[in-house]
Amino acid sequence: MSKERSRAIIIGSGFGGLSLGLRLQSLGFDTTIVEKLDGAGGRAYVKKVNGFTFDMGPTVITVPHFIEELFALDRDSDNLDQPDFPAHILNGEQKPGIATAKYAEIVPIKPFYRIYFDDKSYFDYDGDPVSTREQISQIAPEDLDGYERFHKDAEAIFKRGFLELGYTFFNDAPTMLRVLPDLLKLDAVRSLFSFTSRYFSSDKLRQVFSFETLLIGGNPLAVPAIYAMIHFVEKTWGVHYVMGGTGALVQGMVKKFEEMGGKIRYQAEVVSIDVADRKGWFKKPVIKGLTLANGEVLTADAVISNADYAHTYMTLIDPKHRRWNPDWRVRNMHYSMSLLVVYFGFKDSGNLDLRHHNIILGPRYEELLTDIFKRKILASDFSQYLHVPTITDPGLAPDGHHAAYTLIPVPHNGSGIDWSIEGPKLTDTVLRFLDDEGYIPGLMDNLVHSEFVTPDYFETTLNSHLGNSFGVEPRLTQSAFFRPHNRSEDINGLYLVGASSQPGAGTPSVMMSAKMTARAIAEDFSATISQWRDE
Repeated sequence: MSKERSRAIIIGSGFGGLSLGLRLQSLGFDTTIVEKLDGAGGRAYVKKVNGFTFDMGPTVITVPHFIEELFALDRDSDNLDQPDFPAHILNGEQKPGIATAKYAEIVPIKPFYRIYFDDKSYFDYDGDPVSTREQISQIAPEDLDGYERFHKDAEAIFKRGFLELGYTFFNDAPTMLRVLPDLLKLDAVRSLFSFTSRYFSSDKLRQVFSFETLLIGGNPLAVPAIYAMIHFVEKTWGVHYVMGGTGALVQGMVKKFEEMGGKIRYQAEVVSIDVADRKGWFKKPVIKGLTLANGEVLTADAVISNADYAHTYMTLIDPKHRRWNPDWRVRNMHYSMSLLVVYFGFKDSGNLDLRHHNIILGPRYEELLTDIFKRKILASDFSQYLHVPTITDPGLAPDGHHAAYTLIPVPHNGSGIDWSIEGPKLTDTVLRFLDDEGYIPGLMDNLVHSEFVTPDYFETTLNSHLGNSFGVEPRLTQSAFFRPHNRSEDINGLYLVGASSQPGAGTPSVMMSAKMTARAIAEDFSATISQWRDE
């Protein structure tokens, strides 16, 4: 008689939840994803209105072989034992994504970003060694030698921190202590901005080589310098875009998951993770399943939360089951900043001179970061990431129009800011800035649609603690072992996946998180999985 397969339930259909769902199906689990919203994606949800398609969240795709690895999975045939970075990937080769092509079309974007400074000069960050050095020589020729040293040291951090340690599950302190000497030797534990400032005297170049952590919720003044590896991740494998928008990749993953036998339930908000009481003081409680908002109870052998870390523990799990993650510990974690995101469509006047990804820096850098992350005040100035995908993919807007969004880092809701008042004001200020400063000439006259979300959206719709946009902030004291663990210390059968767990936020890291969590689950269920495969 065939053994009944173990049941796994994943809370949330973000990139972490979908990636893990694919992996659990390949391990032989019967997997269900429950999603609060009416469609998949979580932070990568898609909004369609008046002929415009807006990705509401992630838009930068890197490390495409992570995606190829997921689409190459089959039911009962995982690739967890294969090299995380095959030889051709380590050599920087880009093999065609044969499996990916069945579900999504991914194209390279260059430059990766156009970075505008406050004086309207710009740096086209494209990973090309010749172009990079030419632009550095134009901005600050005295920093060329510094760039060579930065390049060498960042490459060493990339090789050790990403290629060798990227998939390390820091489940215990000894694992952390074993790698700490190497990180100290690489000077990877000081702040990224401090690290960058060792090599560049130019304020502009310090900004160019430190801003990227803002796209994963990290303050360049506080994140450890190990994040200098982002420079090399992008340089090695490029920055990509999914035709149809990031939402098209989400739909491709949903299709693959369902083909593998997985199930997704929408408008299925979870109100509690259900746990069996301990049978002894020294024994952990065991997962039972979860309860939905409609009162339905689902049972499971494993529950994995792709939801916000604080929401998972403080809202969904009874405090009596949480010794490692009590309220005081969860509440005292530092959470990432939030965002005001403006989604807008406008008529193409024919004089748009932007790139697909644009970073528009304000007059202040360090002080503005301090306002956002430390003082938690809404400053009068701002910086923004302006995404105009219709430069690459015109089909996201009606003929003769562009679809765009601009993302402004702001404090999370620990600030006490009233976004019902400040949201509309800041939205209007930002749109007029883009017009008045010539980034989108005539925008206000050609604007045909605009709407926005504030930290309140992240807090209420996405159930993010304090309206944070990227989960637990990636600072040194919340990295590796000190970051929430993918296998819960509190409850047997409970796991985490996604931005708040190890290794951290950002699309590639979240996909790595799914693989790390899948390995932990495979280890815990190894005898059962072996029995399935022997049948």
